[in-house]
Formats: sequence, structure tokens, C-alpha cells
Amino acid sequence: MRMLSSKELLSRFKQEKVFWRQFEFGEALAAAGDRSVIAEITPLLTHADRHFRGNAAFVIARLGDPRGFETIAAILADHSTRGPGQGIATGNWTEAAQVRADRYYAAHLLGDLKDPRGVDLLIPLLGDKDAASVVPWSLAEIGDKRAVAPLVKELDRDDPSTRVLAISALEHLNARGALPKLRELLSDERRANFGEQVKVGEAARHAMAVLSSPR
Repeated sequence: MRMLSSKELLSRFKQEKVFWRQFEFGEALAAAGDRSVIAEITPLLTHADRHFRGNAAFVIARLGDPRGFETIAAILADHSTRGPGQGIATGNWTEAAQVRADRYYAAHLLGDLKDPRGVDLLIPLLGDKDAASVVPWSLAEIGDKRAVAPLVKELDRDDPSTRVLAISALEHLNARGALPKLRELLSDERRANFGEQVKVGEAARHAMAVLSSPR
């Protein structure tokens, strides 16, 4: 994509119907730094499909327009009704599932954006039923140390998946202050319910090794 001009990237971004592929074009478009594309993308900030709306907002935010961040924040807070099948054209999701997918994606976009303002929006969602599984990753991507204390608190939740997600984020944030809490979890043999289903104790042991190594 780096070989494509801003004009070509913009055209493909606007034509793409699969949201994750559209995001890839959007990421390349934002990296090109051509602010003249903002005017072309701005109409998409009201797109009925919140995945496409979020992608447009991401590009605009990366290019320095405050409307981008504001739009992603609005999607994150949006529980309103919507039609099925948004984001993935062949989808036939229930409304509740669509709301969940849209809010999850908005939380993910905040991590992609890496804007420190996202921390204040994400921390209250650590226990949110729609977005909690992506919030630790997004906080880690933003890299703001304000997230450390709330993530350490997540380790008290009696849920292996929550603990593994928080441990990974704390490791990424180089949160050495979490070492005592991580030590308490070494004997937790329960597994996360995603990916490689890592045991909590294994995740804690790995994080402790990383955080204890000289940098």
C-alpha cells in the first residue's frame, strides 16, 4: 500500500465494503499525512454503518481533526437501535450483537489511535460486557501509565480470561509495580477462554520474567 498515492488510497478506502480491509487502506491513508483527504472522508462520519463510520473517524483523527476522536467516542457510548448486518455485509446479527460489535470496534480503534484521551474513556469499560475483552489491549497500545492501577485491580476479578488480558497489558506497559500482585497468581492453573487458552499462572510467570529483566 505504501506504493499507492493518497488519491488511490482514498478511492480504495471509499469503495471497500469489508470493514477490516477498509481500515487497512485507512491506516495507510493516514500515514501518508495528506490532510486534503479530510474533506472527502468527512461525509462518512455520519455513515449508517458504525464500523465504516469508525474507520473514517480514525483516519480523520490521525490527520489531526478533532471530529475523528469525537466520533469514535460517540460510537463507544452508542446503545441506540440499528439495523442488522452492519460492518460485515453478509452478517445477520441481532441488534444486541450489533451494538456489542460496534462498541467493541470503537474501543479497538482507540487502541489503534493511541490517543491518551482514550484512557479516560476506556478505564470505566474494564468491566463492560461489550468492550471489556479489548479494553486492556487498547490501554496497552495507548501506553499511558494511568492505566496501570486499574489494570492491577482487574487481577482481583475471579475470572481467568480477565486476569490473562490484564497481565498481558501490564507486561506491555512495563508495570513493575504489578510484580507483587502477579506473584500471587502463580498458582492459578485456570485457563483463559480465548486464543491459546493460556493459564493465568503461566501468563503471570512470563510477565514477571519480562518485568524483572534489566532494560
